[in-house]
Amino acid sequence: METPKKVVLAYSGGLDTSVIIRWLMENYGCEIIAFSADVGQQEDMEEVRKKALATGASKVHIYDLKEEFLREYCFSALKAQALYEGKYPLGTALNRPIISKYLVEIAKEEGADAIAHGATGKGNDQVRFEVSVMALDPNLKCLAPVREWEFKSREEEIEYAQKHHIPVPVTKDKPYSIDLNLWSISIECGVLEDPWAEPPEDAYIITKSPQEAPREPLYLEIGFEKGTPVSLNGEPLKPAALMTRLNEAGGEYGVGRIDMVENRLVGIKSREIYEAPGATILYTAHRELEHLCLERETFRIKEYLSVKYAEMVYYGYWFSPLREALDAFVNKTQERVTGTVRLKLYKGQCIPAGRRSPHSLYDYNLATYEAADAFEHKAGEGFCKIWGLPLGVVAKKK
Repeated sequence: METPKKVVLAYSGGLDTSVIIRWLMENYGCEIIAFSADVGQQEDMEEVRKKALATGASKVHIYDLKEEFLREYCFSALKAQALYEGKYPLGTALNRPIISKYLVEIAKEEGADAIAHGATGKGNDQVRFEVSVMALDPNLKCLAPVREWEFKSREEEIEYAQKHHIPVPVTKDKPYSIDLNLWSISIECGVLEDPWAEPPEDAYIITKSPQEAPREPLYLEIGFEKGTPVSLNGEPLKPAALMTRLNEAGGEYGVGRIDMVENRLVGIKSREIYEAPGATILYTAHRELEHLCLERETFRIKEYLSVKYAEMVYYGYWFSPLREALDAFVNKTQERVTGTVRLKLYKGQCIPAGRRSPHSLYDYNLATYEAADAFEHKAGEGFCKIWGLPLGVVAKKK
């Protein structure tokens, strides 16, 4: 591969990307342009800019992408009810395609011939970045220094950073790798690599231990329009404001802690913990509203396709024809998923407490066992005979 002259780096300011700037300059002799996306990671982005420039970047692009990230990526996954392996709400996986989109745009604007990322050779993010870039501009080169360099451990990276006076937010005493955004927080490394070990409290960032949560429950009402969350307790809110409120409320009540051993795309199992209080609340509320508003067969098919949707996101296929086709199906199913869901937060739990919709398919007169019951009970006899007929034929043949 021809040595790149100008590289746009997906820069977080964490250990890997901080070391990467210096390493790329030493090993490739190329110009480094840093790009940081503000997706709600609760950092001083001006400090991130100063750090990148001080470390050797020639220029820094910082974009506030919180609203776009939530509206176009996270809420699309929410409407699909996409949870990887039934648990992970895909915060990091959804973050990578939007970063890739802007890496490509900045590369075109700056005349760069390559992009770089800080993903490892056995992680999922390398695939998400590189497949996304390939889908958007297959002529751009992708550099992955962590796959190439000489460091064998995070401890060696920390020593390199200290040797070159590169400030990094990681110490040998607390070596967690953290990816944080408004949708979820991914936490790995350190003691978490032992799947038998209970995560220590210092690994968590925004959620209280359920034991320390308030003793009285908190009730919330989430309003939806066509599957998209739009209000909290009757107050219309934009996506970032809504997620901030829900993360605060859920975090205070210990909601949204996820501990899982998951199947990575590259074929290994990894132990991850996630914090997703706001996303957990929204997934719970949205599913309850779908139970109320979707007819049975649509609900069943959508359940099946939600697994595939989650896999497509996790596997880095956001910019794919199949994901676009799945979105078309999902958006069709959401046309009448409008209404309000009431939830109770209590000691780490998010419990549905009520749901209503102008498009509700729940018919009291059909469901009740009281005097208002309008269901035609006598029709049940014929229904049972026809429904069980194939099994009756099999039994007779036996």
